[in-house]
Amino acid sequence: MTTNDFPHLAPVQQQALLALGAALRARKYQFSTVTPATQARVLARPLAPQNATLRDIFGWSRPFTADAVDAELLACMHAAGIVAERDGLLRSSVRVSTLAGEWLFHSAYPTTEADAVFFGPDTARFVRAMEQTPAPARDPLRRIVDIGCGSGIGAITLARRFPQAEVLAVDVNASALALADINIRLAGVGNACSRGSNLLNQLDGVFDLIVANPPYLLDPGERAYRHGGGALGAGLSLQIVQAAINRLAGGGALWLYTGVAIVDGDDAFLRQATALLDEAGLRWTYEEIDPDVFGEELETPAYAGVERIAAVWLVASRDV
Repeated sequence: MTTNDFPHLAPVQQQALLALGAALRARKYQFSTVTPATQARVLARPLAPQNATLRDIFGWSRPFTADAVDAELLACMHAAGIVAERDGLLRSSVRVSTLAGEWLFHSAYPTTEADAVFFGPDTARFVRAMEQTPAPARDPLRRIVDIGCGSGIGAITLARRFPQAEVLAVDVNASALALADINIRLAGVGNACSRGSNLLNQLDGVFDLIVANPPYLLDPGERAYRHGGGALGAGLSLQIVQAAINRLAGGGALWLYTGVAIVDGDDAFLRQATALLDEAGLRWTYEEIDPDVFGEELETPAYAGVERIAAVWLVASRDV
């Protein structure tokens, strides 16, 4: 099964993925997904497929033999349709990461498909920022939306933190919605659900909290999880700021984790986003969470002249 099969998961495949996730949880499986550059370095180290562990199979996306995994897990994998076979070796077409007490399905490495479902260090920083940011002034929160939900971890995190709220995990990527639905069900949070929407265009009403961890790079293949568009990848992040201005309830807030290209010490996204927020009368704070991410992008023509890419956390609030 390839990534673009996810939107067409039959009920039996969904149940098999849920059973697989539960089995990995019962076996205390743990894996932290790293950057693609680190992943490539680790995979360059030789490993005999018959010696592959669960972390090799579901984390490092290594090939394995049928006798390297126990019968229960292999049966779940076959029932879910996530086993690819080549030259007598097997490979999982999904990865499973653990973060904040959750087990989460996402795309296998390498994430070359246009509709790959992203998970990585940015995800961990995003979740940590959401956990540490004070709740919006509006109390209680009734409607929350995670724009560009990917694996759904943002929606799951907020559904646990604000159990009284309805939490929508939205994306334009049907593969992301399919896996987000599985992950939400695996987490057992009944107040969250996935739904297709381009930004907030297919949703009605206002929201008490809008969160997003959008793509923010310029990707030649324009993969959904990676390509932010606009000037140096900031296009989608600016669209999310404008959407929040239009759709935040009184006392509501926008929490935006994104990456920004710094040119000669200047953060153009900060200038443009805060100009929009100031004009709309919203209060805001802005923090560099990590001053240097995806440094390898500076070697590409699109980033000629960029000195660094920083991960930032923007919080914007509307008065009650």
